Amino acid sequence: MATSESEGQVISCHTVEAWNDQLQKKGKNSNTLIVVDFMASWCGPCRFIAPFFAELAKKLPHVTFLKVDVDELKSVASDWKVEAMPTFILLKEGNELDRIVGAKKEELQQTIAKHITTATATT
Repeated sequence: MATSESEGQVISCHTVEAWNDQLQKKGKNSNTLIVVDFMASWCGPCRFIAPFFAELAKKLPHVTFLKVDVDELKSVASDWKVEAMPTFILLKEGNELDRIVGAKKEELQQTIAKHITTATATT
């Protein structure tokens, strides 16, 4: 699988096909929570929060963590109306549940925790 690479538990999508593949595999028909980090290599706050995002991915193996470089996948960023970096979008079954704009560790962690709790409550 040369189109997406894993950094710890974070899967980097480098092509639209890899992105669609991840959404198809993890998204449409499953109850899996997906957290997407829309970032850019030149973005300071993105680099600041990247190790924290990777740490969350290691601590939460039942959640899928994806990373999308907005310069590499402009069409995906545009489809999801990403206008600032980093933007974190939480998805389930292909639908957006929540969005956090900015390198807000606390808010990101709390929002993921909130959706994990609702996911386990509904199953």
